[in-house]
Amino acid sequence: MNSRGAIRALERRRRYALAMGGEEKLASQIARGRLSARARIERLCDAGSFREIGSLSGAGRYDAQGNLESVTPANFIFGRARINDRDVIVTADDFTVRGGAADASIREKTVQAERMAHELRLPLVRLIDATGGSVRTIEAMGRTYVPANPAWDSVITNLETVPVVALVLGSVAGIASARAVSAHLTVMVRGTSHMFIAGPPVVRRIGIEIDKDSLGGPELHEKSGAADLLVDDEDAAFEAARRFLSYLPSSVGEPLPETGPVAVPPDPGLRDIVPKDRRHTYRMRDLLGRLLDPGSIMELAPRFGRSTITALARIDGKPVALLASDPNIYGGGWSADTCDKVTRFLDFAETFRIPVVHFVDIPGFMIGPEAERAGTIRRGARSLAAIYRASIPVMTVIIRKCFGVAGAAHMNPEGYRHRIAWPSGDWGSIPIEGGIEAAYRAELDAAEDREAAMDEIVRRLDALRSPFRTAEAFGVEEIIDPAETRDHLVEFVHLAYRRNLRDAPAVRYRP
Repeated sequence: MNSRGAIRALERRRRYALAMGGEEKLASQIARGRLSARARIERLCDAGSFREIGSLSGAGRYDAQGNLESVTPANFIFGRARINDRDVIVTADDFTVRGGAADASIREKTVQAERMAHELRLPLVRLIDATGGSVRTIEAMGRTYVPANPAWDSVITNLETVPVVALVLGSVAGIASARAVSAHLTVMVRGTSHMFIAGPPVVRRIGIEIDKDSLGGPELHEKSGAADLLVDDEDAAFEAARRFLSYLPSSVGEPLPETGPVAVPPDPGLRDIVPKDRRHTYRMRDLLGRLLDPGSIMELAPRFGRSTITALARIDGKPVALLASDPNIYGGGWSADTCDKVTRFLDFAETFRIPVVHFVDIPGFMIGPEAERAGTIRRGARSLAAIYRASIPVMTVIIRKCFGVAGAAHMNPEGYRHRIAWPSGDWGSIPIEGGIEAAYRAELDAAEDREAAMDEIVRRLDALRSPFRTAEAFGVEEIIDPAETRDHLVEFVHLAYRRNLRDAPAVRYRP
């Protein structure tokens, strides 16, 4: 074949690759409200920046003379690209070729994509729209096989090395679901994406009749914690990926991306945000919006472990990892799900050396039979371990409650305590209101007027619960005017950035 013939052959094969599963399959994909794999890459990445690797891979069909008749392209596309002018690795499942089935792809492409992200130290974005394995493989191979997950060692290593984003853009099952949750950010799309260990046809074989939404719909996984964000359409998913990456370095050991300094004037209104009556709550998200750089908060997993808010944000242009109690959910108490959420988030912050700011209003762990059945104390102990082992700088702002073992998880007090409190601070082993009956039972039982005796005990203890008494004993480092909080945050973040990259992460990231 001369050079011109080779170029014509190359162009023909490229046309097969660009045709993906063919016009009929592409039309069906679009009719379900989904973009094609290649259209997704174009929407996500900077214009013209995608450089594909393995574009000619697939299954060729030849006539008796060895002439090419057609090519079915591989259903896994990957390559280098740029997002917001930064180099990344992008992978995309092509559902139009055998439903993106894992056994219909060329294994080595998946392996090379994961390894390239690790060895080049580049963020990895997976556009997932694939099923798992298929029993059809048995007939095609003429045998069964012992399962193995291709490149899973690289999947795990990447979680400790580079930012990994997974966008679930269709109904995914099996290994595709495992790839989806093996990421620092997992996004699902309302109305079009699902995620299963096994889909409804397989579940039906164990006697359970269920539809896709009930088994693995996005609303379900938003609450289960398997999805970090639920968005309205694919474009919103692409924007979530772009925004998430804007807070992170390209790999561990690199500085966090900063924007310019941001001036936020003192807010006297913060002095009145916490009600004097401890039975009343307030809006923590309103408080955060007044203290952090305007428009900089990206909340993660808002429907899971809801009594604690986790988010990325910026202070004076510098990224921070944000933990904040939500007193409107269980009074801010930590459920088992909250503990899992906090642990994973701290592992993430530790991996990428993101300083943590913790706004505290924690009455303790959730209590009662349901909390015990959920193993709350064991999962809480894992959170404590994550907090005590973290080497990243942490600053705590105690807004109101800080009680019990969960309250003690507001920071590691064994090192330098970069901690401030508001005058509304209220702390101890357990809240006074809940502990009087147990601590003063004999005195109350002996009283002629139990209610009057209770009132007298409450009055005595209330006189001692002032946060200023704790400050006198240096039990809290500083109590400040809430209007001064922003200044303290800015000072902290500049000090944190000065030393942060000198320490290697103390923990290994887990999905």
